[in-house]
Amino acid sequence: MTQEKIFRGIWPVVPTAFDDAGEIDYDGMRNILRCMIDQGVDGGCILANYSEQFVLTDSERAKLTKFCLEEAKDELPLIVTISHFSTLVACDRAKMAKTLGATAVMMMAPYHGALLKGNNQQIYEQVKAVADVGLPVMIQDAPLSGVNLSAELLFKMSDEIEMVKMFKIESTAATQKLRELKALGAANSASPFDGEEGITLLADLDAGAVGSMTSALIPDLIKPIIYDYSIGRRESAAASYKDVLPIINFENRQCGFRATKAAMKFGKVIKSDFSRHPLQPLDENLTCDLLSLLKPFDPVILRWGK
Repeated sequence: MTQEKIFRGIWPVVPTAFDDAGEIDYDGMRNILRCMIDQGVDGGCILANYSEQFVLTDSERAKLTKFCLEEAKDELPLIVTISHFSTLVACDRAKMAKTLGATAVMMMAPYHGALLKGNNQQIYEQVKAVADVGLPVMIQDAPLSGVNLSAELLFKMSDEIEMVKMFKIESTAATQKLRELKALGAANSASPFDGEEGITLLADLDAGAVGSMTSALIPDLIKPIIYDYSIGRRESAAASYKDVLPIINFENRQCGFRATKAAMKFGKVIKSDFSRHPLQPLDENLTCDLLSLLKPFDPVILRWGK
């Protein structure tokens, strides 16, 4: 299958399930993957920021990578997030992902805290080293890193590094950067995705995005928008987007990654919406408001386990 057919559509982040004691709930992880398959997603991404990767130990990351890739094998293509300041660690993570059957890897620019950030040459070298492992690479342009990835640098990497196959653009003014990438011709070598739960999805599609990496909250409602747009039905896509935008906005501005886990608990996908300290589950009032927005649409997430 060609890149154009594989790397497009909706590839949500796979959340990490914990039990009430804070241990990884592998039965819950199995249910999450099954739920996402039933949501009709095109693929998924594990160990991303919305997976709470920053509260996992190295051994937990390794075990979770192996579990998810084995569980999803032949049914759900998975991207494995391998971001790390150290190029050695990022490459080791990419090698593990390849050995275990990942479809691709995703990486942010190297950074550590607010002050240690890779410059353009160091970023290029790290991406090249990861790409040499031999898996397709999605470059995540995320504000969390604090690193400015210019359209010119992204284009250079996609043009010169064969395995750079996708961009996830969720920086400030993402739509403008997508336009710049399109003008440079980057879409000829790498598929542009939007992020940020799809809060600017329609504008990003207009600017050249061919997919989105949202949360796993309502991909069954967002996928038809991307599909309609891809076959020239922009008016239909715009109408559907308008309908679900209040949910996307509430998730993005009020809840973050906790929205998916709260909804999955309600829908009996997982037993607990626990998040490890210093994180906490979603406030009860916000959960009620979120469910009120979701229920009229009857998304898969609210009825999967009932």
